[in-house]
Amino acid sequence: MSKKPKQSEVIKTLKEEVQNLQDKYVRLIAEFDNYKKRTTREKTEFAQYANENIIKSFLPIIDDFERAKKNQEKNITGYQLIEQKIIDILTKQKLQKINITKNETFDLEKHEAISSIPVKNKKQKDKIVDEIEAGYKIGDKIIRYPKVIIGK
Repeated sequence: MSKKPKQSEVIKTLKEEVQNLQDKYVRLIAEFDNYKKRTTREKTEFAQYANENIIKSFLPIIDDFERAKKNQEKNITGYQLIEQKIIDILTKQKLQKINITKNETFDLEKHEAISSIPVKNKKQKDKIVDEIEAGYKIGDKIIRYPKVIIGK
């Protein structure tokens, strides 16, 4: 016949098992805490270096402005070239200008109305009459809504 373990042996075994599980739990909590700290640090570093690359791409433009100022540039062509450099940099960052057409229906989800003016033609009611400031988006996310005047 098989011998039954003594109650004290069972208790001792269970206590050891509980201690092992507690140790595993403490280690798991510590590992998770370290994971959170590491990912937070990595996100911060990523954002910092992402900004660094964008800033570096604008440095030649600052140089161009300083040269134009130094030479008291009166020719608009130089400034147009600088503007194009800025647009090129922002386009590489996936920035897109939101195109607005006059008489487009005003949409609160896509536009920001800063004013309204009375219109004689009823077809222009709740339509965009003028764009004051361009809007921009990165991908599908609007980062600045176009500021428009609508007809009332």
